[in-house]
Order: sequence, then C-alpha cells, then structure tokens
Amino acid sequence: MNKTEYFLEIFRKAEKKYGNSAKRLAGEGWKEDWQTLIATILSAQTRDETTIPVAESLFKKYPKVNDLAHAKLSEVEKTIKRINFYKNKSKNIIGAAKWLIDNGYKDGSVPDTIEELIKMPGVGRKTANLVITEVHDKDGICVDTHVHRISNVLGFVKTKTPKETEFALMKVAPRKYWSKINRIFVLWGKDVKGRDKKKFLEKLKKN
Repeated sequence: MNKTEYFLEIFRKAEKKYGNSAKRLAGEGWKEDWQTLIATILSAQTRDETTIPVAESLFKKYPKVNDLAHAKLSEVEKTIKRINFYKNKSKNIIGAAKWLIDNGYKDGSVPDTIEELIKMPGVGRKTANLVITEVHDKDGICVDTHVHRISNVLGFVKTKTPKETEFALMKVAPRKYWSKINRIFVLWGKDVKGRDKKKFLEKLKKN
C-alpha cells in the first residue's frame, strides 16, 4: 500500500466518525469574510470554545472592518483579554484590519491568495489556508498543531514544522481532500491527546 492509499484508508474512517459533527471551530460560521480572518488569527494556541465567544464580543463592538482598523489598542486588549497572547494579537488584528482598508478591501472582503494574505500582520500560512478554503472555497491544507501531530504520528509525513507538513501532505493527499483535512483532524486531535498511534486508530473503531 502506498502513502496515498494509506492516507485515504485512514482519512475515510476519520471522516466517517467526525464528518457529521456539529461542533463549530473558531474559523467557521462567520457572516463577514474579514471576521473569518480575524477569528482565525485569534484562535492560534487558544481553544475554539474560548475564541468563538470572544470573537463574537469583538465583532459586536466593532461591526465593520473599518471600525476595528480605527479601534484603540487598549480597548481591543480589554475585549480579547481571555485569548492567549492577547496583547500581540490585539496589535495584529488592528493591523490586519488597517491593511484591508489600505489595500482596497473596505467592503469586508479578503484576498483570495496565500501570497497576499500572508502580507498581513499575524497571518501565516495556517491562517491563510483556512481563509482560502473557508471563504473562497479554494483548495488548501490548513496545518495546525492537530494536523501536524496526527500526520506525523500516523506516518503520512515525516516533518518538523507545520509548513513542511503542508507541502508533504500535498504529495500524499488527493487535492479534493485538502480542504477537508483540517476540520476532521482537529476534531480527531481534540479527542486524542499525545502521540500514541494506537490510541488514534482505536478512536476510529469506536462508535
């Protein structure tokens, strides 16, 4: 069995178990494109259960991207204080909002290429990939800690960084599965702690 066949065998089992989950992740379900971007920036190294209500409070206070672009740093810090690294993220989300305004995205839309997205403060490839898949329905592999961990534990890839994992997975996973990987693996990763391959596979056998 080659790596692609192995990936598909495991992924289909994971999709069967987690594909119908109603659980909302931080980058999902926002009305405005810019909100998806900002919520994803906030979600880094912070639980979705914390990020979503904080992001909702932020967007209630700043309903337009222009409002956030002109927000006072201290006020944003107060609003998102429950988020990990909130001081740095406050600067980044204001900076990202300003970048959108300054670069012709005053209507709340966002760029549709990774190359443009990563020009913004606080936006790396993980966030950029999530935005192009979630907002623009493009193919991309969003690699967070869960995707990176599971892909290495199960032997789909042998990589040291999320960026390496992203490009290695592109060679293993058929393109039509790319945008599905993050959600399925995140839900699976939340279910299984650590790096025990047996535990990951056992979880797929349970109903």
